[in-house]
Amino acid sequence: MEVLGIDIGGSGIKGAIVDTVSGEFATERLRIDTPQPSKPAAVAAVVGEISAHFNWQSAIGCTVPAVVKRGVTMTAANIDSAWIGTDAKSLLEKETGNPVIVLNDADAAGIAEMRFGAGRERDGLVAILTLGTGIGSSLFIDGRLVPNTELGHLIIRGKDAEERATDRARQERGYSWKQWGKRVSEYLEYLESLITPDLFIIGGGVSKRYQKFFPYIKCKTEIVPARLRNRAGIVGAAVAAIDLV
Repeated sequence: MEVLGIDIGGSGIKGAIVDTVSGEFATERLRIDTPQPSKPAAVAAVVGEISAHFNWQSAIGCTVPAVVKRGVTMTAANIDSAWIGTDAKSLLEKETGNPVIVLNDADAAGIAEMRFGAGRERDGLVAILTLGTGIGSSLFIDGRLVPNTELGHLIIRGKDAEERATDRARQERGYSWKQWGKRVSEYLEYLESLITPDLFIIGGGVSKRYQKFFPYIKCKTEIVPARLRNRAGIVGAAVAAIDLV
């Protein structure tokens, strides 16, 4: 089954038709810069443009960098604060003329990773963490999503974990891989003490270089790199929309 997945980010809005059986793109990905300011109507217009580009007339899965409850965005990260309290589902359905499921971007990436990536056929408690500009998190219990976790905002040494353990912090502060790896380890060990997961999956672009920092991570939980990387959001969004087709 093919479904259109769209991933709304702070700098770009990306979409592709996805083969939800294989997890592969069935088309080339289309990327359009996120409007600035990234207010709901402007972003929705781009989502409509992507849908029209693919001449799409069926269900759409769409991610947003926000907590989402019943189609309403409750927070806003790297997008305009006007999204807070917006009925994103209704807005995007009106713009595209299609049924839309809206979900948190990290949750979508997790769905893809659990179905097609490093989490496939893994049970127990799995935590998927993307270390990029911020720390995105998704949590799965025996393959079932616990939505809208915000585990990147745990407080460590009096500071938000995102200030210490993101790839942005590594680059901006000039941390060596060893220095940064120890900070990631401290974050994972603290999270481990709170939820006792069976597996950590580390995503984000930096996961391509996992061999440079994994040796400095000392948590007891098994840790592996993500596999889908920048495809995960689009793929997970498409999978989430299957039931609407």
